[in-house]
Parts: sequence; structure tokens; C-alpha cells
Amino acid sequence: MNDPLRIGVICHPTYGGSGVVASELALSLAGLGHQVHLFSHEVPPRLARSPGPVQMHVAQGIPYPLFHSTPHDLAITSRVLELHREIGLDILHAHYALPHAVSAFLAREAAKHDTDRRPPKTVTTLHGTDITLVGNDPSYAPLTEHILLASDAVTAVSEDLARRTRENFCTRVAPCSIEVVPNFVDLEEFSPDVEANTCVNEGGVPTAVHVSNFRAVKRVPWLIEAFADACEGIEARLVLVGDGPEQAACRRIAQERGIQDRVIFLGERDALPALLAPATVFCLASTEESFGLSSLEAMSCGTPVVATRVGGVCEVVEDGKSGLLVDVNDRQGYAQALRTLLTDPDRAQQLGKNARARAEAEFAREKVVPRYEALYRRLVAQNDEPTA
Repeated sequence: MNDPLRIGVICHPTYGGSGVVASELALSLAGLGHQVHLFSHEVPPRLARSPGPVQMHVAQGIPYPLFHSTPHDLAITSRVLELHREIGLDILHAHYALPHAVSAFLAREAAKHDTDRRPPKTVTTLHGTDITLVGNDPSYAPLTEHILLASDAVTAVSEDLARRTRENFCTRVAPCSIEVVPNFVDLEEFSPDVEANTCVNEGGVPTAVHVSNFRAVKRVPWLIEAFADACEGIEARLVLVGDGPEQAACRRIAQERGIQDRVIFLGERDALPALLAPATVFCLASTEESFGLSSLEAMSCGTPVVATRVGGVCEVVEDGKSGLLVDVNDRQGYAQALRTLLTDPDRAQQLGKNARARAEAEFAREKVVPRYEALYRRLVAQNDEPTA
């Protein structure tokens, strides 16, 4: 039996995909017997509601008049290095290229001067906008490229994201190796059999559910317009879970389209399985998605997906089998796909069954987490290889 590893995980404390995956991975690794430490400037929601044995390190830095904002990333780097000096971390796994992979890199380089401990191996997992938006900005692109090449291993959550990373960052200096490890889902937590007594299944009204942070890329106002077109002449509801900068615009559009009584704004909620499982359909209208974790969680709950055909979504949702995919700017087509499932319960149910089967076959936690564990083992083993 392999010895347990000492693993540090660095992530954003968000409801979004990278924070969720990092938290769930940390909990899963701890459940396998590894000593896992998670670093962030706040406690991620998925970790906060779990009794799992992950050790949380909140590093917020100190406010100082010289700084426009508190440098949390430097505080995290310092706390990682401090812990490494105490216990000797084997792996530092950074979720999101900037700033977390930079924090891991700095901690590793500083650890090289600690003669009594071997520096940890660094793993960078790319989640999407860290490459397609933030990292690709001219202000950050050179640093992003360097950190990809300097990491001991780089993973991406989809083939599409890996391809785009290679095209944008891995040609100017040197080729980089990227291993695709998809996001995963807890099949027991996100289950069709979850108890659900919510507004989603109230009164037996066909209901579409959307989960997001209401940023422009998620196009929630566009979705409300499409829903308004889809529900003309039929009884249906749209439940929006999450919050963010575009919520006011969404409320205004619902009012203008006369469907304000059909659109329910729930805000941020942790009880996602109970909201996803009874839904007729799950909606995703993004212009950019590297994976679409919320779609996978809906599929695991036996709920079919209507989504835009972008990024890595096509690697998760099989068009016509576990959901319906529509071209990104085809609002009429999106509305028609949505209407189809809202008015045809038999088809929606069959697609939902297929969706659950796909989640079980391809994205179960028990199948994906060991791939990260195997990667860690390979990296740690490099320390024991004889040098020339």
C-alpha cells in the first residue's frame, strides 16, 4: 500500500467551477487517507458545508495604505511555505493559472533553499477563463506562458481547453505537456433520488433551472429572452440560482417580457441536488464554457440539458442523447429546444435517464479522482529517480 501524500490545494473560494472542483477534490483525497491542506483567502462554500478532514488555511494578508487591494496571493504563498517548512508538502496543486499557479511556483522556488526539505511538486489545473480570458490578456499572457512551462504538470478539464492552451501559449517558447482530466461529480449527492420539496416541483409545473454567477459570459438575460419565447401559450417556470452583476438586468427583462411571475430568483443556494433533480430541464446559455460543471451535476441528477454548443460542453452533453445543443447565437433554436422538453415529458425523461447513465460512465468521482492521485504519485516518484 502506498504511503499517504501531503497535499496542498490552492483555489478561489467561489461557487464557480474551479472552487467547487478544488474543494471536492480535496475532500475526496482526504477521504482516501491523504493529508490535505486547502489554501484560500476565504473558506470555499463546498468545503464549509462538509465535515471532511481537509485542513483549511485562510490567508488574507494585511491591509496597508500602500496597497490598492490586500495581496491575498502573497499571503497564501507565505502560508504555503510556512506549512512546507513544518511538515514537508509533497504536492502543491493550484487551481486556476493566475494567481494560484504563481503562488505555487514561488513557494516551490523558495522551498529549494530549505536544505532539510525537498520542494513540493507543482500541478496547475486550468479551468477555462484563466486561459481564455485572464491569462490571454496582454497584461498577463507572458506570465501565464511562463507558469505553464514552469509547472511540474499541467492538466485541463477538457480537450477543447487543452487545445486552446497549446495554440495560445505553447508554441512561442517551447511545447508544453497538458493532461486532460475532466471534472467529476459525486453520484450519491447528485442523484435523481434526492428528496426535493422545493419551488422547482411545486404544482407539477414544467420547470427550467439555471445555475450561474450572473456574469456576462453566462448570458442570463439572453436566456430569459429565450425562455419568454419558449413558454408562449404554455405553463412553465424558470428558476435562476445564483447572483451577480447582471441580476438587475435580468429582472428588468422579465418585467418587460411580462413573465416576472414565471421567473424565480433564488440567489445563491447550497442545496443544488434538491433543485436540480426535480427540474424538467437544465439550461446553459454561455458564450464560453470550458466544461460546464453545473450541466454535469444536473445530468447526474437525471435532468436533461439544453445548452449552447461551445467549448467543452460538447464533451459533456451528447446532443440528442443526454440533452440538446444549439448554436451559440441561435436564440430561436434555443427557445425551440427548451419548449420541446418543457412540453414533451416522455422525451425529457428519456434524455434524463441517458444523462444519468453518461455521468455514471464517464464522470464519476471514483473514476476521476484516482487519475489525479496517479499523477501525484508519478511526480513524487521523480524525486527518487537517480540523477545522471
